[in-house]
Amino acid sequence: MSDMNEYQPDLFTLEDEEGKEQNFELLDVYNENDITYYALIPEQTEDTDPDDDYFVILKKDDNDLDEYFDSIDDEQENERIAEIFLSRLMSHDDDEDED
Repeated sequence: MSDMNEYQPDLFTLEDEEGKEQNFELLDVYNENDITYYALIPEQTEDTDPDDDYFVILKKDDNDLDEYFDSIDDEQENERIAEIFLSRLMSHDDDEDED
């Protein structure tokens, strides 16, 4: 019997414009003004540098029936959403430290 508390990450396989697929783990989701933002980290592989600590932000317009994620082209929007995710992730880490 499996442990019901076992952590199972949400994984996405995304394809870039060149058709190359890469797996990502979902870190967090944030909604604002009918847009859902996703913070994702690349799946760790033997080629991954363990010191790389970045995440990718993609967005989806909730009013769009299309199932595609878009990158954020606006640098100010990207920086603002990245700060929101960093704040949320740091807050989550602080909560875990208290347990």
